[in-house]
Amino acid sequence: MKAKDAVRVSVLRGLLAGFVNENVAKGLKPETPVTDEMALAVIKRQTKQRQDSIEQFAKGGRQDLVEKEKAELAILQKYLPAEMSEAEIRKVVEAKKTELGLTDKSKIGQLIGAVMKELKGAADGAVVKKIVEEMLTK
Repeated sequence: MKAKDAVRVSVLRGLLAGFVNENVAKGLKPETPVTDEMALAVIKRQTKQRQDSIEQFAKGGRQDLVEKEKAELAILQKYLPAEMSEAEIRKVVEAKKTELGLTDKSKIGQLIGAVMKELKGAADGAVVKKIVEEMLTK
């Protein structure tokens, strides 16, 4: 606030509101401290919203709003843990595939679920899905 960084203040206020909403949705008091998992879920949700907004504003030709959303997204991403690389994800997928003994494509959902549970949000679901599909179609 003292630095007069209006964008950062706006994003952080939005996060605080998101934390309160998460508590209320879970039936907790608004002032209850949020767990790390809940905070991470709220930040990821808001990050996803910004990415969707950027895409929609770009389609609508609203470059001014695209820039605003990109600035907010950059601030939110500072609070997220680093994403795993595709090579690291491949190792986990291969291990889970072997562990579960899956070979056919009909069990793709089971493998994706097991991998996502193992990674606990350290990787993007779309990337995991792409890698799993590649490995099961070989």
